[in-house]
Amino acid sequence: MKITNFLKHHFRHFNSAALIDAAEGYKNHLDNGGQMMVTLAGAMSTAELGISLAEMIRQDKVQIITCTGANLEEDVFNLVAHDYYERIPNYRDLSPQQEQDLLERHMNRVTDTCIPEMEAMRRIEDIILDEWMNADKNGESYFPHEFFYKILLSGKLEKYYQIDPKNSWLLEAAKKNLPIIVPGWEDSTLGNMYASHCISGDVKDVHTVKGGIQYMMYLSDWYISKAKEESTVGFFQIGGGIAGDFPICVVPMLHQDLQMENIPLWGYFCQISDSTTSYGSYSGAVPNEKITWGKLGVDTPKYIIESDATIVAPLVFAIVLGE
Repeated sequence: MKITNFLKHHFRHFNSAALIDAAEGYKNHLDNGGQMMVTLAGAMSTAELGISLAEMIRQDKVQIITCTGANLEEDVFNLVAHDYYERIPNYRDLSPQQEQDLLERHMNRVTDTCIPEMEAMRRIEDIILDEWMNADKNGESYFPHEFFYKILLSGKLEKYYQIDPKNSWLLEAAKKNLPIIVPGWEDSTLGNMYASHCISGDVKDVHTVKGGIQYMMYLSDWYISKAKEESTVGFFQIGGGIAGDFPICVVPMLHQDLQMENIPLWGYFCQISDSTTSYGSYSGAVPNEKITWGKLGVDTPKYIIESDATIVAPLVFAIVLGE
């Protein structure tokens, strides 16, 4: 039985039904000529979402991605150091001393998965530092994702690949030169490394790597160019946080701050979330709250799937891909 057929037979109520509705809404949006932004929060790259997301990119089911700095880099960490990762199924039972032991082995834990510092983080640092320093020397500046595109497309990392490269979503994005927005890149391992190299003087101009305001300007140009008709750009949000909160604000910025006319609202919205819909949480806010901020309209198709994104996202993607 195809995955899609299985899901439509069994997923009939509550969050499972919302999953089907959201996936069908995603397909309808694309079939009607729409564009789709996918946003990645949490540790989706370490959860190896690239296995399904890379295929979505290959089949043109995603036109732009917003992600945290962690998701940007962790897809590449997994690409070059997968064999050195350690999974800890009993992570809930670890004592403080056991956590300290992981630290002393340079194994940085993300829930049940440990990322190896030397084989992943330091290996990438050595290669990307050359790109930072060359750009700095030449008076050039690029976005964080553009530096990754450079090293991925250069082939410098190929000898280190430890997974099938078709499962790296960032590599697939680089091949298509897909637009990527990375708000708050400074809050990432490589962001910290970059700050250290600016402090030490290896990089003279801190603006060699572009930041969040420039990303918003970049996103606004992209949105204006793509959203030429009513409701042509959709928003598929995986998790919460800045990966979702930052890019969705481009629409009210264009309307309210730049006073631009004929800018359509987002034409589709779905969020996979486990955040509590209370306590002033932006990440947990129901879609209708976004109407009051000028992000979504009364008639915008809206979905929320309250579940674990590592379970839900690949299933939604399977339906969109017709698997």
